[in-house]
Amino acid sequence: MKRIKAIIVVPEVNLQLVLLYTFLLQWTMALDPNSIPVEKKPLYVPPLQEIADVLNKGLTSNFAEVKVEVVDSPDLTQKPFSLASKGGSAKIVEIGGPPYLLPVVDRNKVYDLKDIANLVHSNPAFIVGAGAGPHPYIGVNCEGIYNLNIINGTVEQHTRISKVDQNDENSIQEILPNSESRVALLANLFFCEGKPGKVLKVHVKKRIGPKDFIASIRTVLEEAYKDKLVGLGGAFVLKEGKAKQHVMRDFSKTPIEDEEALNNWLKFYNMSAPLVALGTLVNGDGGLDLRVQHFHSFSHHGEAGHYHYDTTPEIVEYLGYFNTGDEIYRIDKPKATHSWGRD
Repeated sequence: MKRIKAIIVVPEVNLQLVLLYTFLLQWTMALDPNSIPVEKKPLYVPPLQEIADVLNKGLTSNFAEVKVEVVDSPDLTQKPFSLASKGGSAKIVEIGGPPYLLPVVDRNKVYDLKDIANLVHSNPAFIVGAGAGPHPYIGVNCEGIYNLNIINGTVEQHTRISKVDQNDENSIQEILPNSESRVALLANLFFCEGKPGKVLKVHVKKRIGPKDFIASIRTVLEEAYKDKLVGLGGAFVLKEGKAKQHVMRDFSKTPIEDEEALNNWLKFYNMSAPLVALGTLVNGDGGLDLRVQHFHSFSHHGEAGHYHYDTTPEIVEYLGYFNTGDEIYRIDKPKATHSWGRD
């Protein structure tokens, strides 16, 4: 029997393509959780009724009608809030920060929230808040309005993203699939167990002062608890009126060096109620380089973005439900920081 020699033709390898493929693979992967630095700090937790009393008094300088009370958490899984779950024992989690976006983006800063839930010891984890959306999945830079459950590594996703249409610059809202659980660059998130409990109900109408809804709450807490770090997370709905919101355009091709350049890069919109906003606030930096407030909103009529303030003070109405955080986790704090780009 004759032996047949097999000739294997090996195609010439294009080293540049291999390197490009390797780069893209790394770019689309989340960071190894074992490589991510984590800091933890306890928060001061005043009784909810004490906070309600403080806010009932303090918010009157900014709103004509104010009512703050402690209530059993309503079913916020229903419209307009449409949250993925209920509340329970809570943690505030800040990931990354503006220095990973400005002046030049660090595309490697992509985090899987399944990994983050493990890092902060949350299982089950009901997560709401504001962050940069998963640009490797969406294809462009975007805002993330995070709203999801993670139970034993299984994701139930209700998160929306908002991006700028590159043709007409309208904002586009999309819902992420269960298979996508990443956040990029920066995020301010509220982690809960998904259980019912007591919450702060904050209902205000007609803005008479200069501060936005969240800043008005935050500054009252700053005054009341000067030497103690207090944090709240939750959701509010802009029931009546309009709000100035931005959506990030795709990553800038040139460095963004100051607030003026930043505002020229962001795309601003005047968005209409009802808008449902999710996020966190703290009454100080806590020595952790914290972003003191950060809320993103979505809607059932297609508008979504980063909340700044309402533009219709005479008719504006806000209804919010908040709870205190027991502790704060600072994930991957930037080593080189700056104080701008945090409005």
